Amino acid sequence: MNQSETLRKLVNSLPEVPGVYQYLNVSEEIIYVGKAKNLKKRVSSYFNKIHETGKTNVLVKNISSLKYIIVDTEEDALLLESNLIKEYQPRYNVLLKDGKTYPSICITNEPFPRVFKTRNIIRNGSQYFGPYSSNYTIYSLLEIIHQLFPVRTCRLPLNEESIAKGKFKVCLKYHIHKCNGPCEAKESALEYRKHIENIIQIIKGDANEISKMLFNKMHELALSYKFEEAHLLKQKYDLIENYKSKSIISNTILDETDVFAYDENDNSAYVNILRISKGSIIQGYTIEYKKRIDEPKEEILALAIVELREILKSKSKEIVLPFKIDYKINDAAIVIPQRGDRKKLLDLAVQNVKQFKLDKLKQAEKLNPDQRIIQLLESVKDRLQLQKLPLHIECFDNSNISGTDAVAACVVYKKGKPSKKEYRKYNIKTVVGPDDYASMKEVVHRRYTRLINENYPLPDLIVADGGIGQMEIIRQVIEDELKFQIPIAGLAKDSKHKTHEVLIGFPPQAVGLKPTDQLFKFFAGMQDEVHRFAIKFHREKRSKSQTTSELDNIHGIGEKTKTDLMKHFKSLKRLRTAEIIEIENIAGKHRASIIYDYFNKDLKP
Repeated sequence: MNQSETLRKLVNSLPEVPGVYQYLNVSEEIIYVGKAKNLKKRVSSYFNKIHETGKTNVLVKNISSLKYIIVDTEEDALLLESNLIKEYQPRYNVLLKDGKTYPSICITNEPFPRVFKTRNIIRNGSQYFGPYSSNYTIYSLLEIIHQLFPVRTCRLPLNEESIAKGKFKVCLKYHIHKCNGPCEAKESALEYRKHIENIIQIIKGDANEISKMLFNKMHELALSYKFEEAHLLKQKYDLIENYKSKSIISNTILDETDVFAYDENDNSAYVNILRISKGSIIQGYTIEYKKRIDEPKEEILALAIVELREILKSKSKEIVLPFKIDYKINDAAIVIPQRGDRKKLLDLAVQNVKQFKLDKLKQAEKLNPDQRIIQLLESVKDRLQLQKLPLHIECFDNSNISGTDAVAACVVYKKGKPSKKEYRKYNIKTVVGPDDYASMKEVVHRRYTRLINENYPLPDLIVADGGIGQMEIIRQVIEDELKFQIPIAGLAKDSKHKTHEVLIGFPPQAVGLKPTDQLFKFFAGMQDEVHRFAIKFHREKRSKSQTTSELDNIHGIGEKTKTDLMKHFKSLKRLRTAEIIEIENIAGKHRASIIYDYFNKDLKP
């Protein structure tokens, strides 16, 4: 029994229960891990059809055997898939790109805890809150904490024994009222601990209770005529209220909610989470996945939910999503809002994930300016189903008015950018009258016959400024006459003479691009460029034929002299009325006398 037969029988024998499957190659390496609500149905779908994306077909070709693990619930399948991907990092799975360590807030496990930013998680009983993807957020939070509460910033090993021995002295922080001096027993551990409990409340987003407590105490002091103490509390109260206003949301309805947003491009997927606690946004975090086989967005979002909730240690009972996923999250209700507070939060998360994607693109372009072009050319290759990356593209266009002064143009794109030094202009030599097809045939034949004779590289893609007819003419020249295989695309226009669709293949099929697609804009820009170049050449030729026709009648005047004269005088009218000495400065005495006599022959007696 061959390997494919063994694999087919194994697939047919799979149970119809939730689980995780692992695909292995001939070297017994795990190349893909997936989850399923129904193992048999999901795994069978890989083998009983040809997939739309080439990447998935390549994966299937490399599968030599498979393993599977049965689980009880869909959430167990999600969790197990996430763990196995982290463990084995299979070649065809989405790859979490966000490998850097983000900072957290640490509250140390000491009698008098310190509060500070850290990237190192030490399992010694200290409490960690985060991570925070924005340094601005964490510094703003620490600033409000240290303004509100007199917690120490020193590294002294404070405990009851060392303090009792009088080993330490108060520092400047004590004298400017930023610390109450626990190092000299000026504050007890119990009093100090109350500050820490309030700090934890603020970090968790529950600043309302502290604000109420400060407000009530401030009024009590004011009623007792203790105005200085009341003023100090008012300063703290104002700080808390200012912090609450900057925490974006103050909403009494939502409590302990995770809001997720999703966005993607051809190569990456981005997922943002906003964590809501006590009616305030307490955390925002975005991760990026490198896509491998064009996984559905529902699959990636489901994986990201598990990943992000684990990173942020979230136990929220409500999850807000932009679209449905096929997996349940135990102990959490999934909501897809259409209006109201949850929809506003979802819109905010979408705004964050789109900005993150834009920032990533800008960073990539700064580090590697050619990366965006290569991604664009990869898209051209995939959408037009080309065999190789189209690093060299040539595009043709004709221009004439009722068949007169017929010309054609070829523009050349190298690595997605115009290579203007390689642009070529063509005067139509063999065609009489307005025949675009015959003109295209002449120009394409001249262009590629010359490239072949000079051993110059042929393009990876030829683009016609036209539809099916123009494409067929180019095909006849390339394939039937010159015996080469070069992909040919067409740019068909609508009734308003604007790019309407991109065609490829024989018989030509529309690629199905929207006008807003970057790929559509790329081809439309190429069409505009070849049209501009052809029109410019046509106008130059018409202008030249109109302005030099009378000079052609003057015997003994060459092309260079004609050009020099027209550059100087700009028009025949000015040349006709010019003094002979002015003409001599351009054409010399002998030619000047011929020209002057020609234009002034009627004045001779």
